[in-house]
Amino acid sequence: MNKAKIFKGGTAVITGAGSGIGEGLARVAAAIGMNVVLADVAADRIAQLAAEIEATGAAALPVVTDVTDIAALERLADAAYDRFGDVRLVVNNAGIETIGFSWDIPDATWDRLLSINVRGVVHGSRIFARHMLERGTPGYIANVASIGALGMMPTQAPYMMSKHAVLSFTECLYLEMQLKNAPIHVSAVLPAQVATRIFEDAPADRQSDFVERQRAMMHGMISQMGLTPVEAGEVILDGIASGAFWVSTHPETTAQMARARSDYLAALAMPALADQAKALFQ
Repeated sequence: MNKAKIFKGGTAVITGAGSGIGEGLARVAAAIGMNVVLADVAADRIAQLAAEIEATGAAALPVVTDVTDIAALERLADAAYDRFGDVRLVVNNAGIETIGFSWDIPDATWDRLLSINVRGVVHGSRIFARHMLERGTPGYIANVASIGALGMMPTQAPYMMSKHAVLSFTECLYLEMQLKNAPIHVSAVLPAQVATRIFEDAPADRQSDFVERQRAMMHGMISQMGLTPVEAGEVILDGIASGAFWVSTHPETTAQMARARSDYLAALAMPALADQAKALFQ
């Protein structure tokens, strides 16, 4: 399905638009003729991105938004509908990462990560779903989980559990839209390696040398091997426009992990590191 055919002339609301996948999605959406609403806590980043997008002739609206604040998400929706009249696509993308042993990660970091990664997605979906259902116009809600939603990883417990939660919520939301016969398509986005700032922006809680080495290795891996955010944005918008529920930046890797997860659950096996993850802990 040609994404421009589906989305051109519509409005996209993207959280976490200040960098990484969110920025890539915004640039791609603007390039195919969408209006873009840029939501992020980083006011300077989205202001600069909006200026760059508008310089290409597209319309962009930066809205400083803390996705942990329901009132802020309500204001985001109001701003989008007031400026553009309708919203075709919502991508709940805002998310953060942290590295460390579960017992060493500070309480505040646990709470902040779960508030952004889970509550931000849940409430962003709920608020825009209400608007879309009231209007009865076709729409798309895409929630960004991670390929990690199909696996497990020590020293990443908050992030991994948050992405499992996002996937589970998105599956339920999809079924709820089916029950309502709503013209709203729901997708779960499972990115794999994308060169983003997620490890640079991770909370700077000093951990053991072992954990710090792991952080550096993972940052290096995605920087060197990952898709660019714009490349990821192209693939993701193609997947959403096609009507897929499962949208992946790396379909073969996702299929491999899904099979491994299925085998693990079918066998009720003991948790174990995947072979490709073992190098991180040597």
